[in-house]
Amino acid sequence: MSSHDSTTPRPTRIAIASKLLKSIGYDPQTQALEVEFSSGSIYTYLDVTPETYAALMDADSVGAHFLRDIKPHHAFTRMDV
Repeated sequence: MSSHDSTTPRPTRIAIASKLLKSIGYDPQTQALEVEFSSGSIYTYLDVTPETYAALMDADSVGAHFLRDIKPHHAFTRMDV
């Protein structure tokens, strides 16, 4: 079972100014990054350290940073909406 099942609260997402991403939420306790894409799909990326999350949020281009430094390096699950 993934770290986010139906009984696990999901992180609150914040809106992102990006063509690729609509919103991002992070849970430092589980190190889960929840990403809502502009298409409406929502994925949870696992084992994202607080430092990795901070670098993402500080990036000049959040979408480019996500594609380069998070997506190829972290396991993920698609969330049922």
